[in-house]
Amino acid sequence: MRRLTLDYLKTESGSGLVLAIVAVAALGVANSGLGHRYFAALATPVPVRIGDFTETETLAAWIRALLMPVFFLVLGMELKFELLRGELSNPRRLALPALAALGGLLVPVALYLVVDQGAAPWGWATGAATDGATALAALSLVAPKVSPSLRVLVMSVALVDNLAAVALAALLRDAPLDVGMLIGAGGVLALLALLSRWRQAPFLFYAAGFALVWGFTLKSGLDVALAGIACAFTVPVGARRPGQESTLKYFMESLHPYVAFVVLPVFVFSAAGVSFAGLRLADLAAPAPLGVALALAIGKPLGVFGLCAAAILAKLARRPMGAKWNEMLGVALLCGVGFTVSYFLAGLAAAGEPAKTDAAIRAAVFIGSGLAALAGGALLNASRRAPTADLA
Repeated sequence: MRRLTLDYLKTESGSGLVLAIVAVAALGVANSGLGHRYFAALATPVPVRIGDFTETETLAAWIRALLMPVFFLVLGMELKFELLRGELSNPRRLALPALAALGGLLVPVALYLVVDQGAAPWGWATGAATDGATALAALSLVAPKVSPSLRVLVMSVALVDNLAAVALAALLRDAPLDVGMLIGAGGVLALLALLSRWRQAPFLFYAAGFALVWGFTLKSGLDVALAGIACAFTVPVGARRPGQESTLKYFMESLHPYVAFVVLPVFVFSAAGVSFAGLRLADLAAPAPLGVALALAIGKPLGVFGLCAAAILAKLARRPMGAKWNEMLGVALLCGVGFTVSYFLAGLAAAGEPAKTDAAIRAAVFIGSGLAALAGGALLNASRRAPTADLA
């Protein structure tokens, strides 16, 4: 089971480098002579008609609606597998990642709400995300020999906090709901749960069920990310036949490379492009953008490291083997890299807000994530060059 975790970390690290390059490329295109074409293409209405299903959305909205549920489907399956059979299935190892994720969720949200002062409360989730791929890529670059347990810690924080932040943000979104469509989605999910008891169920049945849940959720008024998360927990962890690998593991391994190197780069290219034309320093210093940047650069690391340190010093959890305190702080700083999921949550939160507000928040995601990455990378690099004495 540990092999799967290591393979996951390797793929995530490679994907993170791609995502960082794509994010910079999107910013470059958005602020170049091609910027007007970039934004015009993303704003192009695209009608989709399949039988009685009809929907017209912009290209950017379709990228979000079609690609991100697949990402959250894989993320949910990864968390389920880790909790049942992976690194987090051992109660002795669970305490520290669980507390790190809790701190990484609560502290940035609290910091955002303090800074925001009620001006834009819808943005609280944007600063609670962690881009595990980019954080792991940075960790591999600056501290390739860091304790593997710290890599698992980053992965755990990203899995738990991203799913929690997206689920809460989508559920709390003030949008009209279609009860009939919600009942339809719930009914299909119930059928998928029953299907999981049929060990040799054709994979086509799962694909059809996932598509139906997605369609019902899209029409219900809830964000379709919830469809991916909900479907993930209906996939059986058992094997189809004795001696075969877990169905859940098979789905994860099959989808993960496509998500890492196709789904996420395409989404980041569509979401990270922010035009700085017309944006003033005062726009970036407004409560919502400032709150997002501070939540990522300060709140997230403070929450992760603070609860970890408190738990270790109180003997509630063990410090990762071979990890120094300054390395733990460096890793906590890297957890403030929000990029992908923060961009997703920014789009969810700023729906219907003025274009300048949306641009300022996306810029804040880039700034906050960049500061966290630079600080974490510098500290880990310094730690590698000059060992620090232990505190415990």
